[in-house]
Amino acid sequence: MEPITLTTERLELRTFAPDDAEEVHAACQDPDIQRWIPAVPVPYEQQHAEEFVGLIVPDGWRSDTAYTFCVRPRGGGPLIASTSLHHPREGAWEVGFWTAKEHRGRGYATETVLGLAQWAFTGLGCVRLEWRAEVGNTGSRTVAEKAGFTVEGVLRSGIQSRETVRDCWVASLLPSDLGLVPAVPYLPARADA
Repeated sequence: MEPITLTTERLELRTFAPDDAEEVHAACQDPDIQRWIPAVPVPYEQQHAEEFVGLIVPDGWRSDTAYTFCVRPRGGGPLIASTSLHHPREGAWEVGFWTAKEHRGRGYATETVLGLAQWAFTGLGCVRLEWRAEVGNTGSRTVAEKAGFTVEGVLRSGIQSRETVRDCWVASLLPSDLGLVPAVPYLPARADA
């Protein structure tokens, strides 16, 4: 797929460009991002940021395996966050995100996730959007819950981080949770089944 740009009330979500590497590098110096985002190398060096914006992000778009967006204020401004849809399987996608430390607590991550969910359900035919985070990542869980995700439980040994397998929370968002018609009909389990 060719990269696209999405907008929300306050934000613009577009693909990363080589010029974004400096800001990505600066944001990923945050110990919380390094702690909770398994794909962020520790230590995070400039070459990692350049590889991310120059190779990893474009490869994901080309192969239709990950759609990664740079999040900035509408009309321009500093890097606020990074978000992606990844790991597509059977009509479901997983959402991931991080927010630069100086922009947390303003609702940007929730707005970003909802904008991405809207596109996933209406533009990609996604039938289920999943969120996963290592147990203990309460900031990420708060964003997922504010965006309307239903926490479904804990997956034992469900996420690999720094060569260690850890338990993770898993939650889902369905098109109907946002008042949208699903691309494929959904038949929930009956209580008496």
